[in-house]
Formats: sequence, structure tokens, C-alpha cells
Amino acid sequence: MRFKYGCNPHQLFAEVVPLDGERLPIDVLNGRPGFINFLDAINAWQLVHEVRQALGLPAAASFKHVSPAGAAVAGELPKELVKSYEVEGRELSPAATAYVRARGADPKSSFGDFIALSDTVDVPTAKFIKTLVSDGIVAPAYEPEAMEILSQKKKGSFIVLKADAGFEPPKSEAREMWGMRLTQDRNNTPVTAQHLERVVCGSLDDGARRDLLLGLITLKYTQSNSVGFSVDGQMIGIGAGQQSRVDCTKLAGGKADVWHLNRHPKVLGLQFKDGVGRQDRINHRVRYIEGDLVRSELAAFKDALDQSYEPLTAEEKAEWLGTLDGVSLTSDAFIPFRDNIDHAVKHGVKYVGQPGGSARDDDVSAACREYGIAMVHTGLRLFHH
Repeated sequence: MRFKYGCNPHQLFAEVVPLDGERLPIDVLNGRPGFINFLDAINAWQLVHEVRQALGLPAAASFKHVSPAGAAVAGELPKELVKSYEVEGRELSPAATAYVRARGADPKSSFGDFIALSDTVDVPTAKFIKTLVSDGIVAPAYEPEAMEILSQKKKGSFIVLKADAGFEPPKSEAREMWGMRLTQDRNNTPVTAQHLERVVCGSLDDGARRDLLLGLITLKYTQSNSVGFSVDGQMIGIGAGQQSRVDCTKLAGGKADVWHLNRHPKVLGLQFKDGVGRQDRINHRVRYIEGDLVRSELAAFKDALDQSYEPLTAEEKAEWLGTLDGVSLTSDAFIPFRDNIDHAVKHGVKYVGQPGGSARDDDVSAACREYGIAMVHTGLRLFHH
């Protein structure tokens, strides 16, 4: 199958061919995907499919540039999240709720995302997706009416892909680069509850086990180095592709803070003029939280509001962030220094899942005990490139 183009428009030739010479494990039902669309779809589908198998709940992911901006399983939405995610009065099925939660983790980054769902796409899910700026979706099946809704999105160019849920990939995989072929065993070890058995300190409850499994599987399909924060069955911060692990932790923590501050009464109380679009409202709220608006942003923000506003002060932010609790941190490789824990505790982290094996494991464990954080050593590294 020919793609629209490669990673960039000047890379005119790009295609995908089945290794068995017969059929692809992903069918194109609508639109014409590009190279990056397909990379996103492959990674995103594997993520939600594995989460579904591990947790037994509908799962969704929002991908951008081969890493998830968010991932989640179906679950109840508290009133403040219903308002923050702007789904008041909307019919939400379990599949739709999973994606609402995945998209809500980092809605600024999810702008123009590629969606993955572990379950059949139903009408409520399709109707929600119809309202968003998104490039495409991959799922195992679609209800006929849902398919009709999605095929009309973006003037008929919205990409709809169907994944073969029963496909078993080869045990090895390869890529060709610069005149060479690199081959390795595929990372086909499933992440399961057995990887949470070696508890180094503290104890895990059922919610922590769910969140740690979600985080570990998410990082398995995230560009390394990576650290993820999760709570209540959804990722709330992902730090991906950083050279320093503590930078991953800081990045993920910063995103988790913005997610939590989006529920602050001052943020939820912002009143926008009629006609201000959903994504514009989301971006304005995020920049209001971040607080470092440049002159043009400040003018646009004021113009979008239907009333005057008060800044969200540093003291108010600190007080609100102090209420974030029960967060799980996962790391795709061992945590090398205790500074990761020192930063993580600022963002409500109470549970840590990491492979272990650092020369400074004792220092990291001591930091966890100092802060009352439970930690498990999975023994499983999850680098992904």
C-alpha cells in the first residue's frame, strides 16, 4: 500500500508491504494515511490491545509522533473532570470514556492526534471524536453508524484503520537504515501483574496495581527514555524521549501538575465568549495555568473571555497541587539516582514501578521509605526506539 508520503512531504515514495506477501494486519477503511500516521497506529494499537488484555477494561490512547500524549481505561468521571474535559451533557459509553480520559491527560499535545481504541467504536465515541481536531483512528471494529460519522470527518479524509485483533506478529523484527538492516527479537513479553510481585518497600492496593500496569504498558510503546505518571486508571503525565531520566520525571510531573490544576475552581470558573472554540478554550486554560503568557497570548486570552479574570497565584497553585495524591510513577528503565524520587514526591507520587538494578538501588529505596512511597522492582526494562 502506498502512503500519502514519507515522514516529510518531499519524501515522495513511501509504502507498507505485508511480510507474508498476503495481507496487512491493518486495513484502511477511509482516508489515506501517511508514514507517521501508520507508525502511530501500529504503536497505539499494540498499547491499547495489551492494556485491554492486562486489565480487562476498554482502553484508549492518544498518540503524537510515535509516543502517547495520553492513555487510559474506562472509568467514572468526577464532576470536575466532566467540566474540565468539556463533556457535560454528552452521552459517553465505556469506550468513549476511555478516550475522553486519554485525550484529557494532555489536551494541548493531543491536538491533531492519532487515536487508538481497544474495543469496537460505537456511536457515542464517534460523535465525540467528530468534535475534535484529530488525524485518524485505529480500532478492531466499528458500528455502521459510527463508521458513517467518522468517514464524513475532515471532508471525508479522516483516516479510519481496522486492526486485526487476532494477528500474531513474527518473533523478530527488522528495520533498514542507511544501507543496513538491523534485526532483533520483538519485545513480546507481556506486562502482567506478576511483574508487580517484588515489592521493595511499602504495599500496593488494587488501584495502584492498575495504575502501575497501565503506566508500564504505556511506556513500553513510548519513545525512551520515558517516565509516566498515572492515577485512577489514566496517564496524567508522560515524559518521553529525554536523554536524562530526571528530565523525564520533571517533564511528566509538570504535565501532571497542569492536568490537576485544570480542575482548580479558578480555571473551571473562566467564562469564555460564545463562539470561542473548544480547542481554543483548552489552550487558553493551559496557558492561564502556566502563567507566562507573551503579549499576543495575553491579548487573545483577554479577548476570548466574557469577563475579567484574576491570575492564578503561585500560592494558590502550590496549595492546590498539595491535594494531588495517590499517583503512580513508572519508569522504562532503572531509576539511577534518588533525585527522581525527590522530584516525584512534589507531584503526589505514592507508588513507583521500575525495573531496579541500579548501583544506587539502596539510595532510591531509602528515598522512597523516607517519603512513605511504595516501590516495586519489575525486573523488566522497556526501552522503545
